[in-house]
Amino acid sequence: MKKIFLIFALIINLFAVDDATTTIENKGASSLPSMVVVATNGLNNEFENKFFKLMVGDLKVGATFAVSDEKASGSWDGAIQSETKPQMIVKYALDGKISLKVKVTDPNSKVLFEGSFSINDASRYPFLAHKAVSEIVKQLGYANVDWMNKMLLIANYTSPGNSQILVADYTLTYRKVLIKGGLNIFPKWANNAQSAFYYTHYDKKSPAIYKYTLATGAKKEIIKGEGMLIASDVSADGSKLLITDAPKDQADIYLYNLATGSKKQITHFSGIDVNGNFIDNDSRVVFVSDRLGYPNIFVTGLDGQNVEQLVFHGKNNNSLSTNGSYIVYSSRDGGGGFNLYLISTKTDAIRQLTADGKNTFPKFSDDGGSIVYIKSDRAVGVIRVNENKSFQFPLNIGKIQSIDW
Repeated sequence: MKKIFLIFALIINLFAVDDATTTIENKGASSLPSMVVVATNGLNNEFENKFFKLMVGDLKVGATFAVSDEKASGSWDGAIQSETKPQMIVKYALDGKISLKVKVTDPNSKVLFEGSFSINDASRYPFLAHKAVSEIVKQLGYANVDWMNKMLLIANYTSPGNSQILVADYTLTYRKVLIKGGLNIFPKWANNAQSAFYYTHYDKKSPAIYKYTLATGAKKEIIKGEGMLIASDVSADGSKLLITDAPKDQADIYLYNLATGSKKQITHFSGIDVNGNFIDNDSRVVFVSDRLGYPNIFVTGLDGQNVEQLVFHGKNNNSLSTNGSYIVYSSRDGGGGFNLYLISTKTDAIRQLTADGKNTFPKFSDDGGSIVYIKSDRAVGVIRVNENKSFQFPLNIGKIQSIDW
């Protein structure tokens, strides 16, 4: 069991430019179109004020507009009353918590975009704002922010030996617990549609990987193990898992075929190899290993041959995520903090993404243009890679065990 807990401690602890690892100059808000948001129903209660902040926040995180916090007023078809002279005006009207219509105009009331949106579950109202803003950005011809519509998958500790798995929107305004009771850890989305996920459940100290289907709540056991067992990544076609298994108290990376149930060992090291992630169109595997005497990041082929070191700085590099040929990882710095770095298998460049604090659990969006992470167990951070901007949202759900996006 000591070896198992050591492994857990190790694990825990696309672009508009030619290479996203290159530092991008932040042009600043002054170069972005100015915008105000108008709630044409008014802001008469706590919910309406909360939804207004969601709309403003989403537009800011899109990093496309210079969005004012001003609560400008006005009617759906009439003029607005604003302290500024915005270049764009977003008007919206809510119908309860399930329907929304939006309209974007210029100062002369020329309609630039108009649309309607709805959801079936009122508790998911944050996604009503996310859907509207992502469509506004898309229809106005700016960089896609459809990642706002994706859910975070979070495991957090509730008491000693117990953890739960929940889904949330990226602002953590919406949250829903899906699995609780016992030790439920390392959830991983099964597909881009986010219709199911894999997770590890410990029953009487024996681990098993399960698949949970969101539509039905059904749980299906995939594979049992000894000591530790984790699904760390899923192939693009959803047919294979990269798992960490330790059948002989020896943590290695395996390729698991979901159709046949066969398991192929990829790494063979008399130490700890964990957290395998597919990279370069699922042709290779990036993973964390202590083969240098400390956690560092390596890459190998699916046959386990030609293991290469990818990171040459820091003494504790872990908690990684991949997208295309890019890798984002958390690295412990000299001051004791952890910062995020971006590298690529195609270049030798390295780009630092955060500057202070404890920044862990980075995860790429589907398009690779955004990264979500946990900031010092106090906030969820979002980094807009090409725009060179970051945003944070209060966490307030206890100690995080792991996340996926």
